[in-house]
Amino acid sequence: MPAAAKRAVDPRIERSRQVILAAALAELGEIGYGAFAIESVAARAGVGKSTIYRHWPDKLALIAAAFAILHEGAAPDLADGAPREKLERILRHVAAMVADSPFSVCLPALIDAAERDSALRRFHHRFQAEARKPLIGLIAAGIASGDFPARLDAELAALSLLGAIFFRRLMTGETFDPARVGALIDAVIGAPR
Repeated sequence: MPAAAKRAVDPRIERSRQVILAAALAELGEIGYGAFAIESVAARAGVGKSTIYRHWPDKLALIAAAFAILHEGAAPDLADGAPREKLERILRHVAAMVADSPFSVCLPALIDAAERDSALRRFHHRFQAEARKPLIGLIAAGIASGDFPARLDAELAALSLLGAIFFRRLMTGETFDPARVGALIDAVIGAPR
């Protein structure tokens, strides 16, 4: 094992990183990507600008790290359960995140800025593609096991399920009620046998 891997991370550095990442999400959600500045994040986090640059080279790298931590820390437990149960857990989680979370607050700013900034657009598309993979894999496994109809295209089904949740939030001003996830699955995949 390399010496660098053996060294423990200083808890103060890790705490500082977490505060900075939370400040970055708050800043993005409040003022958008265009006005987002490392100086403002530093002030919000109570750290020096150089502290941020020690960990991230620019604002996109900082935002990417914040989104990665947000995504990793919030995933539902899929260790057990039938494919449909796991699918319901994932979609309830997505509906809750899209309704009320730092991700939800930042999402419109990210979508808007991705239309104007090609580097951000590439990040956003990569991030979303990676975030969809577990859902697509779960649906594909459910098709293979016979739990979901063989007629389904796993990727199209995932896009349809997620699309309903995101459309409701971004296009209607309302949020998708997590309690309606079962009905959404019935509409896209079909009722359980």
